[in-house]
Amino acid sequence: MAVYTDITEDDLSRFLTAYDAGTLLSYKGIAEGVENSNFLLHTTKGAFILTLYEKRVDPNDLPFFLGLMHHLAERGLSCPLPLPRSDGALLGELSGRPAAMISFLEGMWLRKPAAKHCREVGRALAEMHLAGEGFELTRANALSVGGWRPLWEKSADRADEVEAGLQDEIAGELAFLEANWPKDLPSGVIHADLFQDNVFFIGDTLSGLIDFYFACNDLLSYDVSICLNAWCFEKDGAFNLTKGMALLEGYESVRPLSPEEAVALPLLARGSALRFFLTRLYDWLTTPPGALVVKKDPLEYLRKLRFHRQIRNPAEYGLSR
Repeated sequence: MAVYTDITEDDLSRFLTAYDAGTLLSYKGIAEGVENSNFLLHTTKGAFILTLYEKRVDPNDLPFFLGLMHHLAERGLSCPLPLPRSDGALLGELSGRPAAMISFLEGMWLRKPAAKHCREVGRALAEMHLAGEGFELTRANALSVGGWRPLWEKSADRADEVEAGLQDEIAGELAFLEANWPKDLPSGVIHADLFQDNVFFIGDTLSGLIDFYFACNDLLSYDVSICLNAWCFEKDGAFNLTKGMALLEGYESVRPLSPEEAVALPLLARGSALRFFLTRLYDWLTTPPGALVVKKDPLEYLRKLRFHRQIRNPAEYGLSR
């Protein structure tokens, strides 16, 4: 979540007249994240999230995102729901951007997750994968292996400004992953961005998943590798084997990985580390001054990528086979 587009109180109040959401009491921007402009609203009928979809988001993808939330909720997954307008539409327009009102999900994200929380995340991810079955709309993953080279080319010439020798290292890594990326593993709807700030807890109980704006169709085990990267490394960059074991145990308690998926985990984890390195690198180099957004250090994911290069067996992530 982030704020790229500012809104005025008058414009927002007029926007709300199309919803059964009450009268505006207060609102504030949410600075975390990098993709859309988000605001927390309090009205006479409760709390809501207002999302303005920025230029990076293709408006043609919005029916997929909003429809997926409904599909998952109908199958028992706890996630926010878009509110319909008085004309039945799920999308409006505010400050020149497509905009949606989203129900508020109780809970908070964890700054210091423990292994027990990682187990809950693994379980919830597998439940989401199963709940996504039967969703009729599809969306290709623009940030999977086929999209990495175009993204890299936008930053390659300046990569050595971030770390000396980076241009050659990433060029070689990209070529390796393009040549070896698996194609025949089980696929379906994935979240593709299940970081700590996209999972809410009440106490130690997982209360729901949020922010489905990277969701797409891709390898299910690629989603698992994203979570290994997002949840199982410590602040000092060390991989926490206990957390990795818990996350994978939680996932497999609902949906066991196939032998082929398990073997592919090190390669998939390399790929997901590269994917987040590339988007962070691009944002690090191009986010304009003054934007109310928290830029994330790309070198964090470079270190994770280098760790995954050394892994030869999925047991090193805590997978018990």
